[in-house]
Amino acid sequence: MKRILLLFGVLSLMMTTFQANAQRRSSGGGNPADYNTALGVRLNPWLVGFTVKHFLKGPHAIEGIVSHYFNGNDEPTNVTFTGLYEYHWNVFGKSEWNMYAGGGAHLGLWRAYEWDNGRRRDRTTKAVAGLDGIFGVEYTFKNIPLNLSADLKPYVNFNGYNDFIGEQIGGVSARYTF
Repeated sequence: MKRILLLFGVLSLMMTTFQANAQRRSSGGGNPADYNTALGVRLNPWLVGFTVKHFLKGPHAIEGIVSHYFNGNDEPTNVTFTGLYEYHWNVFGKSEWNMYAGGGAHLGLWRAYEWDNGRRRDRTTKAVAGLDGIFGVEYTFKNIPLNLSADLKPYVNFNGYNDFIGEQIGGVSARYTF
């Protein structure tokens, strides 16, 4: 897991370096956001992850999230890869504020323990897959390349754990925009 987080950190740094001279896009052309791509972190008290959002055309964007969930002790319990489609629109009469909604799918590797007479034994890793929804609000600063967002991302798994209204549902993100 540490290798995955390190890999995404290095990739994030490389993308930031290569795009350092990129101009921010104006909000013309039907796109409510003032950026093409944003790269950052997504957090809540039980979750840490990386997020990248890219606008395709107009208000249509795709977002990828790699998240790591902690179950309250020192051992991590899963890593999940999520792909989302999002539709954006302006709110509050300000170009900096957008709301978005959409959906997508996820694939996760979850670590589970088997219990035998009250004793924990063999760790197993299970693959889980499912569908996600997303609804949120974001603010993009005009003078600095920063985007902040808060969202609700309910999900349902086809197999495995199905607590779609659990602690993983909400999150806040901070992204570097270019």
